This record gives sequence, structure tokens and C-alpha cells, in this order.
Amino acid sequence: MGKFNVVILRYPSRDDFRVLTAVEMGMKNHEIVPVSLIASIASLKHGGCNKVLRELVKHKLLAYERSKTVQGYRLNHGGYDYLALKTLSSRDVILSVGNQMGVGKESDIYIVANAEGEQFALKLHRLGRTSFRNLKNKRDYHKHRHKMSWLYLSRLSAMKEFAYMKALYDQGFPVPKPVDYNRHAVVMELINGYPLCQVREIQDPDALYSEVMELIVKLANHGLIHGDFNEFNLMIGDNDHITMIDFPQMVSTSHTNAEWYFDRDVKCVRDFFLKRFNYESELYPTFKDIRRACSLDVEISASGYTKELQQDDRLLHPEGPEGEGLSGDEDDDIPESKKTETD
Repeated sequence: MGKFNVVILRYPSRDDFRVLTAVEMGMKNHEIVPVSLIASIASLKHGGCNKVLRELVKHKLLAYERSKTVQGYRLNHGGYDYLALKTLSSRDVILSVGNQMGVGKESDIYIVANAEGEQFALKLHRLGRTSFRNLKNKRDYHKHRHKMSWLYLSRLSAMKEFAYMKALYDQGFPVPKPVDYNRHAVVMELINGYPLCQVREIQDPDALYSEVMELIVKLANHGLIHGDFNEFNLMIGDNDHITMIDFPQMVSTSHTNAEWYFDRDVKCVRDFFLKRFNYESELYPTFKDIRRACSLDVEISASGYTKELQQDDRLLHPEGPEGEGLSGDEDDDIPESKKTETD
């Protein structure tokens, strides 16, 4: 979903959000949530619940599905967006939503503002838009777990990003300041700059190359590897300094394939500088150059993020040397039912 109509968010009834929340709760154990269960969770009469459901489908916040054995509703990206925005609004984190400033394979980014007019970036994680990370190759791992869906993985991705962003920001890394998160939505500092992929010329490619490589080494010295370190996840400001973004694929330097991930990040940078700026240096870091001085990976694990979720964290890891990771179709975990209403 590229755009959403925030006007709908301004005038929802209390029952609208009760029903949306009921469907969300029902999806923990059901791929399609029957009306009887929705009405029970929302504490609404069956007839009144049906009326609300029809309106939510009309506004594309829910999708209706029917199969040979079951019929009911499921939350789609629109409904999940509104639940997250409602919560962030109730916390006075955001008051308004502005233009969409970025769209990726697995996220959408909007400009938002609080009551004081301060602007932030809102990132909505979209795992399941084009692929379920690792799910096809790890079918045996999750086939009996109902929660392993785009909804759960998007929330997991947002939790991981916020946890790593906060840890890195507190350590002085050039990352956006984290503000808050809820469900699959992360609010962060709005960076004044451009993705490096949009930059065609630069005054001092040697200095920028050194800064980027030093950042890769500094991360590793703190026990972390970005896992997707490329020109799309590096922002460059007016002063030609780099800000690093996008952290759901981060892995520990103690990971089995850590050296392969590290070398791939380095290679991505070298290839880009050669192709874009015609710059090539014989100097580049290797995994053996790491002098681990801090264990942010351990600290984050102990902070609560992976304490109960660490078994699922590997679903967010980038593709490894054996080809494990980014495979599977977006409908892998959606039942083969006739969809009368779609996202």
C-alpha cells in the first residue's frame, strides 16, 4: 500500500477501533477471523458488528475472505497502519501525517509532525509486500505457528529496528534519533539529506569512502554487522557526512556467517564507489581487522528485545552464503481462499 487516507483516522467511532483490535487479536490464532469471534472480542452484538465490518472493508482497513471451510475477515496493511497511528497519536507522539518521502520493497516512509510542529520520519514496515523473509526455506520451522505472518514479522522488524537504533544512537553512531514505535511503525528523527544512491558527484570521494569504511569497522568493533550496508541505506547531508539507516537485518559478529556478511557489506561499498564515482582504493577492511571493544549485540539481547523473540530473530537476517533467507512469495502464508475483497 503506497498511500493511505488519513482523513478516515480523524473520524473513527469507538466501535471501529474495537472491531479492528478484535480482528488483530483474532489473527494471533486465525488466518481468517470469523464474525462470531470478532463480535465476542469486541463485545458487540452480531448485527452491529457486521455493520462496522462492512464499513471497514469499504475503507480498505479490513479484507473479507471466504473459503470452503471458513469465512471472515483479516487485517490488511491499511488497518494495521491505523491501529499503530491511533496509538502513536494517543501518546502525543504524532498529530499529523504529511507526504510520503520514500517507498521500499519492505517499508513506506512518511513525514509526520507533533502538536508543536516538530517534524519526524514515520517508517511503516511492510514485510510480506514482496516476500516473507526466510519463510519458504524455513517452512518446517514455522508451519505450526499461526503468528508467523506478515503482521507478526513487520512488528518484529520494527521492534528490532528501534532497539538497534536506540543502542547505536546512545553510543554516538551517526543514526537518526529514535522517538517511539508501535506495532510495525517506527518514529525517528527526520534527516536532512539524500540517499547516497541519488548522489552523482562528490567533491572528495576518498574522504567519504574512508568515512563509510570506518563506520563498518566501528560497527564490527561494537559487535554488529549491518547486513545490508549499501548506497540505499546511507544518507548524505549537506556537509557530505553519512547517516546510517535501516537496521532490521543487523547480525552479531558472533554469527556463524559473520565474516561473509562483513565482506559483503564491504564489497557493496567498493562496487558502488567504483561504478558511481570511478573511485577504487586498495585499502579496505577485512574481518580480521576487527578489534571488538564493545558488545552491543549482547546488550541488545539482554535488553528484552530478543529475550523472548530471539528464536524468531533469524527470520529477519539477510540472505546468507548458502542462499538462505530472502525467498518465498508474499502469499506463501495466505490461505488458498477466494478473496472477494483485497488489499
